Amino acid sequence: MSEKYDELLQEMQSGDTVTRGYHQQIHWYPGHMVKARRGMEEDLALVDMLVEVVDARAPFSSRNPDLAQYAKRKPHLLLLNKADLADPQQTKLWIARYKKEGYIPVAVNAARKEGLKDLQAALLKAGKPFREKLVRKGLQPRDPRAMIIGVPNCGKSTVINALSPKSSAKTGNKPGVTRGRQWVKTGAGVELLDTPGLLWPRFANYHTAFCLAVIGCISDAAFPMYQVAGDLALWLKDNAPQALMERYKLKELPETADEIFTAIGRSRGLLGPGGTVRYEDAAPILLQEYRAGKLGRLSLEKADEVFAEAADEQKQ
Repeated sequence: MSEKYDELLQEMQSGDTVTRGYHQQIHWYPGHMVKARRGMEEDLALVDMLVEVVDARAPFSSRNPDLAQYAKRKPHLLLLNKADLADPQQTKLWIARYKKEGYIPVAVNAARKEGLKDLQAALLKAGKPFREKLVRKGLQPRDPRAMIIGVPNCGKSTVINALSPKSSAKTGNKPGVTRGRQWVKTGAGVELLDTPGLLWPRFANYHTAFCLAVIGCISDAAFPMYQVAGDLALWLKDNAPQALMERYKLKELPETADEIFTAIGRSRGLLGPGGTVRYEDAAPILLQEYRAGKLGRLSLEKADEVFAEAADEQKQ
């Protein structure tokens, strides 16, 4: 596994400032996460491998940098979940880059059990050396134990339910559904230790916070929705203008976030007294529809750009 890449992950938690401003307003690290982090550190000694679930739309920002220091010397699967919502070409690039970094990456859509055979094959392959080691020592073979980890709302519970003969984990469309820990038997020759979704104490840059807020890993109540949705509108304007125009039937693309929201509000009939457009009501609509994939399969992070930035930082 690349030490440089581990260092880049750890840098995500080392900064005290961000580039865009709402960092101090986000309360994303509640008390139960402190307890969960301590429990995870203790439980790592009980497992033989790690299964990390990330959101395929932001495969870098949805990785917890705290895990880099714990994950060494253990087989490490990276599941790019919700791949049906991400740009398929970008997902292929992320898979290739993560393979190069020494991980075992698999793209899945756990909700529809797409990619499940690839995931099961990867779990069996990752667990094979462990089983062979037990045989060489003359010990009774057993299924390897894996800790399944990830940020809130990345789909860990859905992955477990897809692998388990019986639905064993709670699922939800908001962060924090899983608060306790539980062992779950799977049909893939691996026993999984479920853990709560875990964020880290601080974000080093606005991009990370922006991605996590947009994909729903941070509770909507913890950040200024209008600002984040406004930045999403501008990101769409720059990166997917056609999707924005087609979804909201725009004849031309406005320049500012406020103007984009006004156009969306007019398109959706969000009218107040006197026929004024309630443009502020367009913010949650844009966030919800991006998260649901109604604007198309759009990735917030491009593998080449992320790794190019990492290379540039290493040169400095």
